[in-house]
Amino acid sequence: MGRKPFVGGNFKMNGTIKSIKEIVHNLSTAKLDPNTEVVVAPPSLYLLLAREHLSPNIEVAAQNVFDKPNGAFTGEISVAQLKDSGITWTLLGHSERRTILREEDEFVACKTKAALDGGIGVILCCGESLEEREKGITVDVVTRQLDAVNKSIGKDGWKNVVIAYEPIWAIGTGKVATTEQAQEVHAAIRKWLKDAVSPEAAENTRIIYGGSVNEKNCRDLAKQPDVDGFLVGGASLKPACKSTFWENILHDRMKSLTFPHQSRRDYQCVQLDSWLTRREA
Repeated sequence: MGRKPFVGGNFKMNGTIKSIKEIVHNLSTAKLDPNTEVVVAPPSLYLLLAREHLSPNIEVAAQNVFDKPNGAFTGEISVAQLKDSGITWTLLGHSERRTILREEDEFVACKTKAALDGGIGVILCCGESLEEREKGITVDVVTRQLDAVNKSIGKDGWKNVVIAYEPIWAIGTGKVATTEQAQEVHAAIRKWLKDAVSPEAAENTRIIYGGSVNEKNCRDLAKQPDVDGFLVGGASLKPACKSTFWENILHDRMKSLTFPHQSRRDYQCVQLDSWLTRREA
């Protein structure tokens, strides 16, 4: 059996009670493919709201978690508090936190270990800046970020990690990595997993793409052998399109595991094309 596709929606610091309710209602009533894992990450204030209104087959992720169990850490949320609220995933290492909040590799690694030790799955983000890409050190940067985590969690920890490659220069800028660029980095990450962790980790760990997915690049991106899904940012927030987006991107993508791998992905992108076209209309 192949890797189960994974699609996440990162709402970032957006939304209100009204809009979050509308989004999760549309998600819960959409015809989502049961063979694809769907996770949404609302702002922390709305985690419980999302969990209470979403159908059980859709999971909820925090956008961050702290590495201490409790104490005088104003503004932070612990792993235990997430579990107590029925939250099963957390984003960690997102480029906006690495750049704006100065989170270093070692801190991301500590939080990753805390989350995994506490039974929370991790969507681990990694990626390079435009300057780093132009210097030709993309793979060095990404594997450095992953190495820091690997030192903390060991080879068994990767069972509950989804790696999200997000080229920083392609997030919210309208710029996108070419399919060749994305596949090259995804393949390098999978090779790193094989060499630094284990062949099993390389085979089983899902690597998703998180840099400005659109109707022009989705079809080819999803055909790539090492792209196992997407982490969608602002596009996942359009209330009028919620049902259409999630239903179209996921419906029948993995309807039958006997279908050719590429055909399943191609179908997914035909459907995503239709949603994005509607969004721009």
